[in-house]
Amino acid sequence: MIRAARALQASPAAAVAAIRSAALPATAACTAAMAPWLVGRAHARAYTNTGTAGHPNIEKETITRLLYNIGSRREVEWYLNHFSSVDSQKFAVIKVGGAIISDQLDSLASSVTFLNQVGLFPIILHGAGPQLNQLLENAGVEPNYIDGIRVTDANTLTIARSVFARENLKLADALERRGTRARPIPSGVFTADYLDKDKYGLVGKITHVNRAPIEAAIQAGALPVLTSLAETPDGQALNVNADVAAAELARVIEPLKIVFLNEKGGMHHGETGALMDVINLDEEYDHLMAQPWVKYGTKLKLREIHDLLMHLPRSSSVSIISPEHLQKELFTHSGAGTLIRRGHRLYRHDALAEIDVDRLRALLAHDADIAKGKVSVAQYLQAVKAGKFQIYGDEGFEVVALVDTQSVAIPIIDKMVVTKTGLLNNVNDGVWAKVAADHPRLMWTISRNDPHRAWHFERSDGSLSVGNDTILLFRGIASPQDVKLCVEQFYARQQALGGGAATVGAGAAAGIAAAGQKRGFATAAKPLGPRAAMQGRRSYSTSAAPKDAPEYRIGLIGARGFTGQELIGILNKHPRLALARSLSRSKELSGTPVGTWTRSPTVRYEALSPDEVAKVDDVDAWVLALPNGAAAPWVAAIDKARSPHASHHGHQSPIVVDLSADYRFADGTWEYGLVEARRQHLAKAARISNPGCYATGMQLALHPLARAGLLGGPASVFGVSGYSGAGTTPSPKNDVNNLNRAQVLAYALAGHIHEAEASRHTAAVQFTPHVGAFFRGIHLTIHAPLASLDKIRTVDAELAAAITNGDGKAATALVHRRYATQYAEEPLVEVMDPTKRDPPCVGDIAGRHGVAVGGFTVVPPVGNAPARIVLVAAIDNLRKGAATQAIQNVNLALGMHDLAGIDLDDVASLDPPAAAATAAQ
Repeated sequence: MIRAARALQASPAAAVAAIRSAALPATAACTAAMAPWLVGRAHARAYTNTGTAGHPNIEKETITRLLYNIGSRREVEWYLNHFSSVDSQKFAVIKVGGAIISDQLDSLASSVTFLNQVGLFPIILHGAGPQLNQLLENAGVEPNYIDGIRVTDANTLTIARSVFARENLKLADALERRGTRARPIPSGVFTADYLDKDKYGLVGKITHVNRAPIEAAIQAGALPVLTSLAETPDGQALNVNADVAAAELARVIEPLKIVFLNEKGGMHHGETGALMDVINLDEEYDHLMAQPWVKYGTKLKLREIHDLLMHLPRSSSVSIISPEHLQKELFTHSGAGTLIRRGHRLYRHDALAEIDVDRLRALLAHDADIAKGKVSVAQYLQAVKAGKFQIYGDEGFEVVALVDTQSVAIPIIDKMVVTKTGLLNNVNDGVWAKVAADHPRLMWTISRNDPHRAWHFERSDGSLSVGNDTILLFRGIASPQDVKLCVEQFYARQQALGGGAATVGAGAAAGIAAAGQKRGFATAAKPLGPRAAMQGRRSYSTSAAPKDAPEYRIGLIGARGFTGQELIGILNKHPRLALARSLSRSKELSGTPVGTWTRSPTVRYEALSPDEVAKVDDVDAWVLALPNGAAAPWVAAIDKARSPHASHHGHQSPIVVDLSADYRFADGTWEYGLVEARRQHLAKAARISNPGCYATGMQLALHPLARAGLLGGPASVFGVSGYSGAGTTPSPKNDVNNLNRAQVLAYALAGHIHEAEASRHTAAVQFTPHVGAFFRGIHLTIHAPLASLDKIRTVDAELAAAITNGDGKAATALVHRRYATQYAEEPLVEVMDPTKRDPPCVGDIAGRHGVAVGGFTVVPPVGNAPARIVLVAAIDNLRKGAATQAIQNVNLALGMHDLAGIDLDDVASLDPPAAAATAAQ
């Protein structure tokens, strides 16, 4: 198995062969030895499955584990779930250049075989240009191209048909020899008319794509292997460029991935020879098409890809790569080769009067210094108006950079603010390039703790420490005199600002700060994964969403309560979800507008009965925010209803996400919605029980230890929640006067339902909750006994040695590393380093979307007491403890990424809504 893991990087075929030739070891010793190779960068854990080598299920699981060696576990599992969430024929269209079949057939076949081993069925369409050219040359026929299109006469077409049939069988045979069923389909898919018979001869323009042969092949378990030959309705064969055919096929199939394979591994600049990593068509298409080195097939390819992407959502893209990088392109965020996408149109303005100030104001509100109250948006805009600033950004207002050029020798990037969407689509890279093109010399500052330091360092020529927490970066500065000038300019600016260190918010780092710099938790920008965020590479942008993807309609039952209002707040910003129905048990509200719903059209509160809900046919997903014990009649009613977009999400009745405890212990049709632990089970689920607030915090704090088998008994948990957790129905637990007197109230001293919930789904706990005199947020202190040293040793020998030696500090560092590794790709879980941060408190997390885990302390054995660990977790009970996780589950059930529509920069009010504080749901 180690041999298989090592073989993966060099050859997918070698990896598969190694798997088939090796028995899977079952002993603990073998497991521990091979675990790091099996899971790559994900943390190693015991692997106890046994079976016969070559068994399909074991082989698929093992190959999936081997994929972790090219990307993180989160990346691989996300893409596998994403790809398997659609019909098989919608996975990918892969266009193969003829030179690949001639020169890289083994690499191509092994890469495609690897995909098939994990249950994926790409549609392969190949060309045969080099082979045809060789045969034409042998026959004394000189190829003739017009606008990159091969002029095809009868003789050329006869040779072409022979070549296509031969290469088609050659590729199919190569796949079959590797155990992958393949069906050659040299014709019968494309119907065409003459493109221009007088000009191009027997060249076709595709008018229809016959999906039946493709679907039949996949249903039979075979990969369809197509050529680009077409026929007229009366049977005349016509030649079609393979790039053109692939684009037409993609328009009809609407695959998640569109990949062009060529021998060069991407598109290269015709003058410099450098690989073009990303091409943004909106900005670069006209310029590229005018270049003298863009001609023949390159020009045709660019034109076809441009026309294709104009008919697909802006998030769609085409990847041009080599066969050996196919896994990296499909299963990692960083990708490989050249990514071609529409991108975003960029601008530069020299005055505020030239820009939509209202939209700029909304974007600047995300800036770190403005969010912290150091300066207001109005004050900053006044300074911009009075000064001499150049304003750079994109037409969608996802990124803005403001460059101060007034009375300075070296321009200063004063602010650069990036939304999550801008970061996901790398708009910040385009804006940076535009700024750098205008200003060969630049300076800016970042915080020493900026998690995106690498992004800034890659774009600078040098840096200096200027204070305890500030780094000054510069670009285009060569001489010592100019470096000195940078420093003098920095200190002069600092003095002008009143002595405060100007870091990009008043200095350039806030650009990534708004989407990524950690303010407590909310600004953590881990959704991209560390590589994509820090290298400025793409994340999920190569996935082509269907062009007819609907806006899903959401119904909310229990809309007037605290959680209901949080849900509406998140839905307000969601690009694919819209509030359609808002039900409240308050009869007085019926017919009144939902004031917190700010999008069109207006939604009004309704007081429908379950029988009436059964007749509702305009809702795709219902979220139930009801007290415990109230869900059953509503679920029964929804079972009878019909969803308006069933063909898209695959369920005839609407999806249900229930926030009560009614189905958290159910088996069968209900999934438990702890996203970070059960993401793959939640994709396309029809019925999801949202975890409780306390239970979410406890489980995410204990999951890395429980998953590894490192816990030795029930954990003791002391929890304190804000009074919003007691709901809006009046009780001593949400009576502010009572809480101000008591400060902290214990309740449910034993047997709280969240104790049973966490014990069932993650690890045994003994839990006592309390309510405090604050509105929102939960604080958890956890004491958990660790497993015996013998058990720990089988999982983590280094940790066992540290505990045996009584080295609590070393043991703590190892446990922290385990958590940091497991949650490295989880944007809603912040793992705090105990050597650098105090344990999390309610203030760190209140109003924010995630959970913070910290305070790690391993206590070595004392007397007969086993080693134990102390953890502290903080979570907002209304967000990640309820509404945020509910939206994650709705997203997954509807086939989207779980973070869709969740603005990590958004911070909710920490004060209770005046109306909701006194009204019942």
